Amino acid sequence: MIELSNITKNYRMGEVDLPVLAGVSMRVASGELIAIMGPSGSGKSTLMNILGCLDRPTSGVYRFEDREISALNDDQLASIRNVKIGFVFQTFNLLPRFSALKNVEVPLIYSGVPARLRKERAIPLLKQVGLEERMNHKPTELSGGQQQRVAIARALVNHPPLLLADEPTGNLDSRSGAEILNIITDLNKQGVTIVIVTHDQNIAARCKRVIQVKDGQIVNDQVQS
Repeated sequence: MIELSNITKNYRMGEVDLPVLAGVSMRVASGELIAIMGPSGSGKSTLMNILGCLDRPTSGVYRFEDREISALNDDQLASIRNVKIGFVFQTFNLLPRFSALKNVEVPLIYSGVPARLRKERAIPLLKQVGLEERMNHKPTELSGGQQQRVAIARALVNHPPLLLADEPTGNLDSRSGAEILNIITDLNKQGVTIVIVTHDQNIAARCKRVIQVKDGQIVNDQVQS
């Protein structure tokens, strides 16, 4: 599904180039469940942004489903993000004035899906994450764990083959975090490819592969039994 070859990323700080990724190469096969770990400043979030087509590498080759990402324009990248990749963030990023149902429908609105079909696709996903009874509630009326469930349903509404999660349990208590992790692992069993940036060893222990990043490089890539 994904192939990175010698990816570098530099950020310009005044007159100085700050290197963040220094020659990262990796492959992600369809159906994998991967944890990316590393200390703060290691480059793991930058790597996640490049995987999600939210940022472009300074150099190197990124191929996603056999397409060379660096050759695509901004509109083509936006289409990939909307259709091919689901995102789950630590801060949920829900629209406060929208109900849970409307929040899940947002990617479908951008895709031009009619209102009736939006509901037909969004409601089953909210049922899947256990929020059938809360779908008409706004984010402020939901717990942190419930908000993250809405975010997961939203990420899946376009049936993307890839789910990227950045510290998905970081703002949750241990019980809610465990529930979210169960949802994520169940989705992987259903065939969704999932890459998680995390500090949480409990998440890493549930993943089939753990990639350690340090100083902008992959220092360990281990498949777990």
